Amino acid sequence: MGDEPPTYEAEPTTLPVADPEDLRDLVPDTVLEGARYGTLTLRAASLRGDAARYRGEPRRDALLAVRFGTGDSALILIAVATGQRAVPGAHRVARELCEWIAGAVGSNQQRLTEDIHTANRGALSSGLNRLTGRAYGRLRAGATVRGLAPADHTASLRCLLLPAHPACRTRVFFGVGDGGLFRLRDGVWQDLEPEGGERDTVGGPVLGYGGRPPVQRPSHDPNPSREPNPAPAHGPFRFRASVARPGDTLLLCSAGLADPLRGEAALAGRLAERWGTAEPPGLAAFLADAQTGVKGYADDRTAAAVWEA
Repeated sequence: MGDEPPTYEAEPTTLPVADPEDLRDLVPDTVLEGARYGTLTLRAASLRGDAARYRGEPRRDALLAVRFGTGDSALILIAVATGQRAVPGAHRVARELCEWIAGAVGSNQQRLTEDIHTANRGALSSGLNRLTGRAYGRLRAGATVRGLAPADHTASLRCLLLPAHPACRTRVFFGVGDGGLFRLRDGVWQDLEPEGGERDTVGGPVLGYGGRPPVQRPSHDPNPSREPNPAPAHGPFRFRASVARPGDTLLLCSAGLADPLRGEAALAGRLAERWGTAEPPGLAAFLADAQTGVKGYADDRTAAAVWEA
């Protein structure tokens, strides 16, 4: 897409340098995930950017898709993180941040699921804010131990919480830093990114599931009698809860895809055409769409899309 072909080749060229003493640190060029629960279908992909492929650098984007619980009470978490550019070990920081937030969500799965089902937005926002702050606190502590600047030892984080129950269409987004949250509705992309921090859902507040009113409860933090978490170094906490409609496609992505989606109308049009169908694409087709080249955009790309039946 664009006036000229992309600068770099469309396929990988150079592998990152490997440490024979720590081969577990290697990051695959591309990761694919997929699932189907109730009314939703998930497709997710994370791939090394063209610039990193050319230079033999590891993928700084991390993608983690996990399910906590079973049956209709299960909760799916999609976590996407991006390490700092030109910082050694940025890929490890991104992966650790995804794993830490997943551990925190999994430990609080039952309460989070109940709050989503009852549309308890206040408890969700404050609880996820605290869990996210604690994860960034671990990053700052790790930077101190390693003698690094906290501004280098950090990453952007963007997450989706998806209840598996087919009667609950509430979708919860939270995170910190760069990236994008978009919704494809009636063939048109809507940019849902909460600017400057928390904002409510577009089109009114979240509707309750099951008709029960929100219940005010303590934070999800298992040890709430503690000083407030300092703001993450990467930016303000962002939160949005919305109710999906049949036919919607919700897209969570790293800055590597969000930037060209906002900046190149041809790419937005192509993905709207490809992803605006009732039947979700297969994993291979989704990957092909996600890696559509755009001149001037060569960063890692991570995309997680949810189709609503």
